[in-house]
Amino acid sequence: MVDNWHPKPGDRFVRRPRAKAHPLRRVLGVFGLFSAGYGNVGSSIYYALGLVALIALGATPIVLLIAGIFFIFTALSYAEGTAMIPEAGGSASFAHRGFGDLCGSVAGSALAFSYIVTIAISAYTVPSYLGYFWEPLKDSAAVGTIVAMGIVFFLMWLNIIGVKESSILNIAFAVLDVATQVLIIILAIFFFFGPEPQVFFQNVVGNWPTTSSLVFGVAMASLAYTGVETVSQLSEETKRPSVNAPRALILMIVVVLVLFSGISVASLSTMTPAELASEWARDPVAGIAYRLSTTIVPGETIAGLFLAAVLKALPSLVAILAATILIIATNAGLMGISRLTFALGKFRLIPSTLSGVHSRFKTPYRSIILFSSVAILLLVPGFFGPGAFGQLGRLYVFGSLLAFALAHASILRLRIRHPELPRPFKLRGNIKFRGHELPITAILGLLATSAIWLMVVATQPYTRWIGFGWMAFGAIAYFVFRHRKQLPLIRTAEEGRASID
Repeated sequence: MVDNWHPKPGDRFVRRPRAKAHPLRRVLGVFGLFSAGYGNVGSSIYYALGLVALIALGATPIVLLIAGIFFIFTALSYAEGTAMIPEAGGSASFAHRGFGDLCGSVAGSALAFSYIVTIAISAYTVPSYLGYFWEPLKDSAAVGTIVAMGIVFFLMWLNIIGVKESSILNIAFAVLDVATQVLIIILAIFFFFGPEPQVFFQNVVGNWPTTSSLVFGVAMASLAYTGVETVSQLSEETKRPSVNAPRALILMIVVVLVLFSGISVASLSTMTPAELASEWARDPVAGIAYRLSTTIVPGETIAGLFLAAVLKALPSLVAILAATILIIATNAGLMGISRLTFALGKFRLIPSTLSGVHSRFKTPYRSIILFSSVAILLLVPGFFGPGAFGQLGRLYVFGSLLAFALAHASILRLRIRHPELPRPFKLRGNIKFRGHELPITAILGLLATSAIWLMVVATQPYTRWIGFGWMAFGAIAYFVFRHRKQLPLIRTAEEGRASID
């Protein structure tokens, strides 16, 4: 039979025909992979800073730092897992290999939920930044929510037809974003923190939260480090993934921690926690840029005139850059769903109805429509007030922390169950347990993410019901599918076939 199959736009991200062994072309290097991951992690600071300030108040820089330490643990676990298992699926792939299909399904549902909320919260934040050019986008809950829904709907349609990520475009926006944030940090430190450091410390000490708010603030601060999963999802499209994926993750750790620390200091040097958590909650970086542009008075020298031009353009640059990166992050969430669907379908963890592709566009259109529709539904509370913003943040914490906890647990399980697997990147700092080397960072990461996740579940009814409702939907779909296909419910499908044969 003659193979007349040819890849179409978007096909390399999703489903592959049986005639092809590996349609996902390995084209990404370290910087391409870093820029794709940073596009998701870096975009989160544009809304996470305000969300954290709503709860942690003056302790915002502290809780971001604590969450950053947990982010290091998580990124290192993903580095070992991705180098060892370079395939799309991320934590779902790790759990599938470590614990079997049932745990892989749970991780897949949690990961899908985090992608859905990423889509919703990224789109929801775009109108606030564009409100610099037209105020109703920021001031009107109805207008902002409608625009956010429109962004999700448009990107849903675009992903059904099929789109390709541009590595060059990702790198360009990552460089521009890093440069802009560095500029903001330098201006804030030179003109605000340097001359009057007491203002920053007064904002921190004078607005210290309660102990419960401090702990919950750490949970919300994990929102600032979204996107670490992206590197694993792109591993099948990466050149030498066993080497380049860990390098990209380590580079992302350094850049993200430095920038997020600087931005958090810049925020409380230029405004009070109350202002950050109210007027600028949905567009905190825009608030910093506005304060810089309206407070700094340049001199009449050539350097002063140049600085005046930079300050005048800064709010517009931040508005356009933030909106663009957030739209890219929204689209990356939809593309992540395509890759996740590809992986879960390959492992036979989801019904063929969801993993099936469009006959013409070769994209998993049913799953894209389903997940986009859920994201749009999550935006509905936006019509009734600003409380929807905090609800979306808590929902993301539910899905992402559960996926992170399972990733840590899977790395530990694989150390015990499959010590013979090659580990091009192996975590150091191990402890001996029954003859096995267990990484301390994975143990600490598992304990921290599990504890924070349990706290969110216990204290947030809306998050608990929506989150567990989604997980129940995933569990029902998994059990019905596996029962109809006569596949084992807990063990892997390969083990089930071997026992039958």
